[in-house]
Formats: sequence, structure tokens, C-alpha cells
Amino acid sequence: MNAAVTEVPAAGADKALWTSTIAFTACFAVWTIFSIIGLGVKEELGLSETQFGLLVGTPILTGSLSRVFLGVWADQHGGRRVFALVMVLAAVATFLTSYATTYSQLLLAALGVGIAGGAFSVGVSYVSKFYPKSKQGTALGIFGAGNVGSAVTKFVAPFVMVAAGWQAVAQVWAAALIVMAVLFMLLTKEDPDQLARARGGVKAEGMASQLAVLKNVQVWRFSLYYFFVFGAFVALALWLPRYLIGVYGLDIKTAGMLAAFYSVPASLFRIYGGKLSDRYGARSVMYVTFGVSVLCCFMLSYPPTTYIIEGVRGPITFRTEMGLVPFLVTIFVLGFFMSLGKAAVFKHIPVYYPNRVGAVGGLVGMIGGLGGFVLPLAFGALLDLTGVWTSSFVLLFVLVTVALVWMHVAIRHMERGAERKGTLASVPELPEMQGFGEPGIAMRPRRAGPIADWRPEEPGFWSSGGRAIARRNLWVSTYCLLLSFAVWMVWSVVVARLPAIGFDFTTDQLFWLAALPGLSGATLRIFYAFLVPIFGGRLWTTLSTATLLIPAFGIGYAVQNPQTPYLIFLVLALLCGFGGGNFASSMANISYFFPKAEKGNALALNAGLGNLGVSLMQFLVPVVVTMSLFGALGGQAQTAADGTQLWMQNAGFVWVPLIILGTLAAWFGMNDILSAKSSFADQATIFSRAHTWLMCWLYTGTFGTFIGMSAGFPLLANLVFPEVNALRYAFVGPLLGALSRAGTGWIADRVGGARVTFWVFLIQIVAILGMIWFLEARSFGGFFGMVLLLFFVSGVGNASTFQMVPGIMRSAIDRAEPGLPEERRRAQAERESAAVIGFTSAIAAYGAFYIPKAYGSSIELTGTANAALWAFLFFYISCATLTWYVYSGPRGLLRNLERRSASPQPSALRA
Repeated sequence: MNAAVTEVPAAGADKALWTSTIAFTACFAVWTIFSIIGLGVKEELGLSETQFGLLVGTPILTGSLSRVFLGVWADQHGGRRVFALVMVLAAVATFLTSYATTYSQLLLAALGVGIAGGAFSVGVSYVSKFYPKSKQGTALGIFGAGNVGSAVTKFVAPFVMVAAGWQAVAQVWAAALIVMAVLFMLLTKEDPDQLARARGGVKAEGMASQLAVLKNVQVWRFSLYYFFVFGAFVALALWLPRYLIGVYGLDIKTAGMLAAFYSVPASLFRIYGGKLSDRYGARSVMYVTFGVSVLCCFMLSYPPTTYIIEGVRGPITFRTEMGLVPFLVTIFVLGFFMSLGKAAVFKHIPVYYPNRVGAVGGLVGMIGGLGGFVLPLAFGALLDLTGVWTSSFVLLFVLVTVALVWMHVAIRHMERGAERKGTLASVPELPEMQGFGEPGIAMRPRRAGPIADWRPEEPGFWSSGGRAIARRNLWVSTYCLLLSFAVWMVWSVVVARLPAIGFDFTTDQLFWLAALPGLSGATLRIFYAFLVPIFGGRLWTTLSTATLLIPAFGIGYAVQNPQTPYLIFLVLALLCGFGGGNFASSMANISYFFPKAEKGNALALNAGLGNLGVSLMQFLVPVVVTMSLFGALGGQAQTAADGTQLWMQNAGFVWVPLIILGTLAAWFGMNDILSAKSSFADQATIFSRAHTWLMCWLYTGTFGTFIGMSAGFPLLANLVFPEVNALRYAFVGPLLGALSRAGTGWIADRVGGARVTFWVFLIQIVAILGMIWFLEARSFGGFFGMVLLLFFVSGVGNASTFQMVPGIMRSAIDRAEPGLPEERRRAQAERESAAVIGFTSAIAAYGAFYIPKAYGSSIELTGTANAALWAFLFFYISCATLTWYVYSGPRGLLRNLERRSASPQPSALRA
């Protein structure tokens, strides 16, 4: 039996792993030596950018092309002796480099140095033979962390070169590699496969047989992934010192040290990538890797740009460029996710091709290594042609986008085929590899992915595992929704501070900034409401959470310069609507997971705790803007009119790490329910139902009040009661509304949503009358008390209105389609309920626009906010009347249903 498929690691596995990792680190340090000594050669010989790129990339070419044959020889003759031979040959070539005096001689020497890069495929073959499949991802991740040798060269070589010249670097590195080869032979032993063949006298397979597996197209696609995650890593490791010197004017020592900030995490975190691949599967890791890399490469590819806008009062000029600190942070993030991807690519090679690890790993490694050769040449050529330093990252952006799209298209093609055949559960972690491994090699089913069998209404199914899955998805969704609300409403606090730090905006302009996130968020909800059944809740929650990074970064940069045009702030305010749109998809997604008896409470928890993001933001932002939270990474402080220092950029930057965490949690912690999949046409039937539009009106009265008051109260109180620091109390109202929503959903489940909603509107009428009274009396305490009452009852109403929807839709469908089987009517009711919940939340979210705008217009036209409050009063009267006559009154649709179905048992989510 092959040693790679045993249950436990073979004897001597750990010693072989760690010795191989150290040896590979030494090889990698030698392989990338020209990234440092090449700078000295460039200055000495006066090379062009293209000549420099060719010199730096030549060792990468040799190392890449040799990987296939070295990997096969490792399978044939044993990795131990081949590994040692590679180190000796590379050391000799490196030592001879120090005697080269012309460009041609250096190119010839670089060809020999490159054999050190071929050690990778040898080590993959050698190490994998010691470990079982369940641990090969971690083991190869540890071995692959030898990429850190690049950082060793960048950190140490500049000091040696400055002290003794570039020739000394080559001689010292050669001596170190010879010592490592000797230690490797002394500390390791042959791999289990080689020992077994020696004992049995079995002859190794020939080269042609080993290479036959490379005819599989999927192996080449795998190679494309590695071309980016590894090839681009090597290319950037070689190019960064030159980039930092050319763009930021750093000296060679500083550039070499800072380049290590990219190389170190991109190497060491490969170990973590192996663990993630073992636990969650390579497919999930690759999606996250490519997704984040697209974002990072896009940010890095944007060149320094000066904009001139023809404004009313003359030209407005502003400039955008990425400073050194943001550049290093972005490169660090890119390197981290590249490291995860490198481990994920190699996770499956020993699983699919256990007897061809050397050949397949060699090919994949060769293509990746060629990326390290081709890309530096392309970087230099693009710089020569365009004169734009960021052109290198434009190329990487195109490359990773192609890889992501190709991977996703292949996976969706395989999944759709499996769905049609009813075999989705057996689709492997990387479906595009299905059926293309070695004959007789079984692939494990995917552990993460869609759920085909979901029956929450069946008590046995629910208690035996359904509840645990539903709760996990609920809590991840709630966390992501909390961040969405925080980013959505962040302008409600930021706008109140802008005048104090030098932004000369009018009152109406400030109210527009507070209102626009509500307008865009509400509009996006209309589309988001229908996307979960189309894309799946897991993928859509991941993508929609990641989009929050755009306004978070944008706000952090824009508020640092008082010269930033108002137009930019308008765009950023609109982009904050990404957070508002997420509510519709989040609620629609969670509604599928819970039975009707617990749906009201589950939706209340998701929405109520998600609404806490507003309160968290209004409490946290005023605190973090008073401190240098991120030090030099966050930028300089702004001096307010009263002389205090503020770091307003923290209002955006503070959410960035939390959003990244939420994005990862959504991808690795959520599921898709296949029965929820449907097209837009299937969901569009809700527009023909009158109850859809009636519920939009009612939910606008509850949620529109909550979100509109959250957006408008801080600025309103600041203008109407200037003697009071209202920002100190602004978070209390949203906190009370969010907690009341999360804590009162069970009341609607027990008593009936329609009855609760009716009483909510009556109390809102009283609260609005109180606000008008105390505003006339100039009493902030009384006014604030009425605002808190309005927040509290709106939270109760938010839960109760959503609880009404499943009953309304089930009754409507039973009346409209009495001939349909019970199961089909239930499924249709669930689909339409989810769509109605999402769509009504979209319409109601316009409250975040019209309430702040109504306040602003009322003050602008009449000098007070009373006109807006009287308009709200008449609206609440219409909501109460509608609720009574259509749903909760004597002839109401839900009156008898709610009286019959009042449940005496507490919700399982509260148990």
C-alpha cells in the first residue's frame, strides 16, 4: 500500500518535513539572490529596465523548467538524494557567479543558479510520501513556507553587499547551501515508497509513463492558479525593491527590508493555508484568495492621478495616490492571501495523483515558476513602454480576474450538471477535477456547500441537526448585518463633525450627505431582495459584506483633506448604501432556515441585533476619532476649530478589519439551501399581490422610522438644541430600537403580529405628538424621551410586521392556488415570503432618506422641524387604520389565524 494513504505519518516524518523545509528555505534564498545582487550589477554595468528584468528572471526560468524532470526523478530515484544533488549543483553555480564580469557571463551563471528553484517539486514529492491525505495539506503548507528564503535574502543580503560587494553575497550563499546539503543527508532518510521499492526490487516507472497524466486539461488549469498565487509572489518578491526605490525614493537597505514585509507573510502563512485547506477544503480557500486578490490588485493598480473638476466657483483640483504605508498594508494583505492560495493549490495534488506527485507537482510548480520569470520581464517592459509604475499591478489584476472567472465558470458548470443528475452531494471539493485523477483514486465528497435536503418543519429533522445549522447561519448573518448597518449609517456621525475640521459645507449639503446613504441603500435593497435565490445566501453574503470595504476605505482617505470636493463625499455617501442593501438579502436568506413557529423570532434576532450596528457605530465612532487608533498607518490628525485633535479617518478605517473577518466568516461558516434557488421570474409574482404593497406601507412606518431617525436625529438635535452635545446620546435610541426588535419577536409569534403592529402605530402617534409638544417647549429632555419611545416601539413593530408576512402569503396562495399540492403551496409561500420580506425592507429603507431630508427641508423653509413631524403624524394614522381594517380588525385577514395559532411554547432560539 502507498505510504501516502496510511492513517498515520510514517516513521521519521517530522524530521524529514522540518529538515526539508529548512533546506528549501536555503534553496529559495539562493534562487532569488539576483533580486538584491542584481541591483549592484545594474548600477555597475548600466543595465536598462528590461535587461535588469531578464537577469533577475533567468534563475526563475531554469528553476521552473527543471521542476517537471526533477519531480519525476524524485519519484523514480528517491527525493532525498535528488534534493541533496540539487543543492550541491546550485551552490557550485552560485559560487562561480562571483567571478562573472560581463552581462553574458552573468546570464549564463544565472541559468545554473536557477536549479535551486527546482528543489520545490523534489521536496513536494519527498515530503508527501510520509503523510496521510488528511494531513498532506498542512505538511505541504509547512514545506512551502520555505518561500521565506526570499525574505532572508532581502533582509540580510543588502548589508553584506554594502559591506563587501555583491560578489561576497554569492560566495556566502553558496557556502551556506553546501553546509545545508551535508546536514540534509545526515538528518534524513529515504521516503517510504523508495524503501518499499528497494526491499521488493521493484523498478520505478519510466519518464513517459510518469508524464502521461499531464494530458489532463484540469492539471493545466490548476497550473494557471499557481501561475498567479506563486508566480506573481516570486515576481513581486523580485520586483518590490526596485519598485520601492523608484516610486518612493528609498535606499537599497530600506527597500530590501520593506520588501520582506511582503515576502515573510506570503511565505509563513502558507502553513495556515494548508490547515484551512485540510479543514474547509481548497475550493473555499481559492475563492477567498482570488476574491481578495482582485480587490488588492485593483487598489494597487490605480496610478497617482490629478483630477480637475469645473465647479460653479471655478476649477476644483484634487489628487489621489497611494502613500507608502497604505501600499505596504495592501501588499501585506495580498501576500497573506496568496500564501493561502499556494497551499490550497497543492493540497489536492497528492490526493488526486498520489503516484504522480512528482510529475503533476512539477508541472504545476513549473508553470508557477515561469510566472516568476515572465512577470518581472513584463513588469520591466510595461514600465519602459508606459512610464507608469502601477502598470505591473494592472497586469496582475487582469491575470487574477481571468483565473477567478475561469474557476467559477468551471465549478458552476459541474454543479449544474450534478444538480440535474441529483448527485450534487458527491461532487468533490474541486469539481473541475472530477474524473481526471489517476484510475482507482477516489475523491472525498465536499464538506462545505449547498444543502439539498432541508425540512425545518419536520420536528425530527429540526432537532437532529437542522437547528444547529440554522443557528450557525443566523449568527454569522447577524454579525455581517451589524457591520452593514454600521457602515450604512456612519455618515450620521461624520457629517456632524465635518464643519469642525475645516469642511465648508452648508446645512442643506450636510443633510444631503446624511440622507443619500438611505436613498442608495433603499434602492439597492430592491435588487438585493431577489439575489439570494439566484446566487445562494453563502456566496451573496460573502460578496455583499466584502463590498463594505470600498466606502470604509474611501471615507478614511477623504476626510483627511479639507480640500476634498463635495462631489467625492456625495459618491462615498451613495456607496455607503451597500450596507443598507445587505439587509434585504440577509433577511430573505435567514427566512429559509427556520420553521414558521420560530421564523418571527429568528428574523427579529437577525434584524434586531443587526440594527445594533447603528448604535455601535454612533457609540464607537465618536470615541475612536479622538485617538490615533492605527498610529502611522492611519494618517495624521486634524485640528478642530476648538484646538482639539481628531482622527476622523478612523470613522472608516475602524471597520476594515471587522469587515474582513465577517467576509471570511460568511464564506467558511454559511450554507446554501438548494430548495430556495429560483429565478427572478419565479419571485416576481409578489408584485401582482396587493398585500406586498400594503406591507411596504406598514413596514415603512416601523423600520422607516427606526432607520430615518437614526440617520437624522444627531444632526437635527445638533441644530435645534445647539447647547446640548447630542452626539453623546445619539447611540441610545438605535440601541433601544435594536434591542426591542431582538427581544420582542417572540411576542408577535405568541400574540399575533397584526395585533402588535396596530398598537405600535397608536403609540407612535402619541410619541410624535410628544415630540412636537416638547420641541415647542424647548425641552431637550422631554423631546429626547419621546424620541426614545419612538425608537422602542418602532423596534417592536419591525419584528411584528415581518412576523405577519408568512401567514399573509400562505393565506394568499391557498386562496389563489387551491388546486396545488400542499407541499408545492408551502414551498411557493416560503419563496414569496422571503421575496416580500426583502422587497418591503427595500421600500421601508427609503425612510433613511426622506426623514433626514424632510427635517432639512422643513428647517430650510419654515425655520423649524414641526412641519416634518406633522407629516409623520398623518402617515402613522394611515398605518394604524390600514392595519386595523385589513389585518387585525373584525374582518381582518389574520384575526382568526392569529387567535388559533398562538403558541404556548417558547421559541427554541430563546431556550
